[in-house]
Amino acid sequence: MFLEGLREAIELLLSFDRELYGIIGLSLFISLLATLTAGALGVLSGILISVTNFRGKRLLKKLIFTFMGIPPVVLGLVVLLVLAGPLSNMNLLFTRTAMYTAQTLLVYPIITGSIIITSEKTQQKVLETATTLGASRNNKLMLLIAETKPFILLSIILGFSRAISEVGAVMLVGGNIRGETRVMTTFIALNTSMGNYGASIAMGLILLVIAFLIHTTIARFRSDFYD
Repeated sequence: MFLEGLREAIELLLSFDRELYGIIGLSLFISLLATLTAGALGVLSGILISVTNFRGKRLLKKLIFTFMGIPPVVLGLVVLLVLAGPLSNMNLLFTRTAMYTAQTLLVYPIITGSIIITSEKTQQKVLETATTLGASRNNKLMLLIAETKPFILLSIILGFSRAISEVGAVMLVGGNIRGETRVMTTFIALNTSMGNYGASIAMGLILLVIAFLIHTTIARFRSDFYD
């Protein structure tokens, strides 16, 4: 069965099926957009939280670290209830916007938490050196960002990896509508349930290639850390 499915997968990939590659493009677009949004917000808030002392900081960090591991289907359910309830008049449920929102909320705490941990580990040495050199507050902040840049890029890459592989949340809020909200992971789930293993294997191979590229990029940054 696997070999037959693999043969069908190769034929399907080489046929350059318009619907198949449209699904791939939509998956990459939504995941990338959500990751960039969460990255911009996560990096800024992560660094600000790490360098600022305020009441409730410990609790806020605990909440962020908790949401780093939130089950995607739970987050998807929350987004669905909000879009179907208080925001129902906006008609966002089962749209690409809903999928983008769910993925952004899923990735945001992952990036924010990673930046907080990294920034707190590096800021003491960096800020002490900057203070000795008479740097201003803004210069200190920019120096801290520069020192954590490789970790920022790594966090964003990990966030994209999480977004592109997501199925539970996007299935709930997107509805897996053909030609509208169907992405790679929901495509695999649907075709596997229908017994279309060739199509599922084809999409799975593409996800594996993307995962390999992500891992290769991460490995490059990891080698930079240890050189």
